[in-house]
Amino acid sequence: MLEDRYGNPISTTSNAARDAYVEGVDRFLAALPDVTDSFQTAIDADPDFALAYVGLARIHQVSGNAAEAQAAIAEARAHTEGLREREAGHVHALGLLVDGQVPKAYAAIRAHLIDYPTDVMLAQTCVSVFGLIGFSGLVGREAEQLAFTAGLLPHYGDDWWFLGVHGFAQAEVGQIGPATENLERSLAAHPRNATSAHIRAHIYYEAGDTDGGYDYMTNWWPDYGKGGTLHCHVSWHIAIWALERGDTETMWRVLDDHVAPAGAWGPALNVLTDMAAFLYRAELAGIDVPAERWRTISDFATEKFPNPGLAFADVHAALAHAKAGNSDALQKIITDAKGPAAGPVQTIAKAFGELARENWAGAAEQLAGVMAEHERIGGSRAQRDLLEYALLGALLKQGQTTEANRWIAARRPNKISAHGVVGL
Repeated sequence: MLEDRYGNPISTTSNAARDAYVEGVDRFLAALPDVTDSFQTAIDADPDFALAYVGLARIHQVSGNAAEAQAAIAEARAHTEGLREREAGHVHALGLLVDGQVPKAYAAIRAHLIDYPTDVMLAQTCVSVFGLIGFSGLVGREAEQLAFTAGLLPHYGDDWWFLGVHGFAQAEVGQIGPATENLERSLAAHPRNATSAHIRAHIYYEAGDTDGGYDYMTNWWPDYGKGGTLHCHVSWHIAIWALERGDTETMWRVLDDHVAPAGAWGPALNVLTDMAAFLYRAELAGIDVPAERWRTISDFATEKFPNPGLAFADVHAALAHAKAGNSDALQKIITDAKGPAAGPVQTIAKAFGELARENWAGAAEQLAGVMAEHERIGGSRAQRDLLEYALLGALLKQGQTTEANRWIAARRPNKISAHGVVGL
């Protein structure tokens, strides 16, 4: 009986299919390029291999290729006859997720993991700041994320993937020391693992180590293929550190070649959120951002996320629309925001509208109202610094320097030396 890397039996008699599937799963977990090729190789070796179709569906879903994801999950469902209970549950739960039935998918995944905790493709959906917990829209989701990974610890031990995502959960609640140790162990086991390299970048950021983070990522990043799903985002980290170092030439080059819509390869969510956040953080640092850049990302948001519903996308789209003067699109987000985090999304969207109108007092009032719960919109603490710094900027515009310094000292003490907000 053939097994996956975690010891789970899989319904294929083809060694070639098994090997390609294991490679595909590992490449998916490591956010490396050519994931689709690996899963397709598994399918070519065994056209009845349901789990390989599910893997193909997941990488298409994560990459924003909805039609391809639906086609692949349909093939998986067509090949479920005779599957063992774990594999049938695997197809069912991830099928719900690909179908967009998120609450049902989450319930099915959590129930499945009780019996099959090392069914890693299901566990992966619940980790990181973009996972089902990270995007739940609920207060306390960072603590829930850590509780989830801590519960899996006895089952994964020294697995390179698990050490990375568990470390990320630790870092997001401020456990920088244990997180660093876990990330170092993960990268020692799999140095070209982009998932953990990216998380290591977050730890440098949280520690306020701009030079250390920049040196680490610029050394690691050149050999990372642009087809990797995290390529856009790790490029954003480099651009942020270049901004903090005052290296605007590198900053714009990395941004244009690897983050902007015309240069990036990767999920549309990363392109929108990273680009919009970066442009405003650059403005806060005193850099002139041409209006055309804001119009470009506003148009991209309108094309890729025309209807509100995903809080993290909606917040960044609202910023882009406000700065581009696209009042209709901004108002649509304010009016039509939905989901568990609809309230914070509406408040933040209104705040960005006030910032664009240079109503600093109004913007500060709106932003202050969501500071205690902005984890609900999703994303990492590094990404949500957009909101922290936007509030600081609004305070400074009103001459409230003492209050701004008090705020950052209390909220982001490790970032005081590298906050990138003019006036502090």
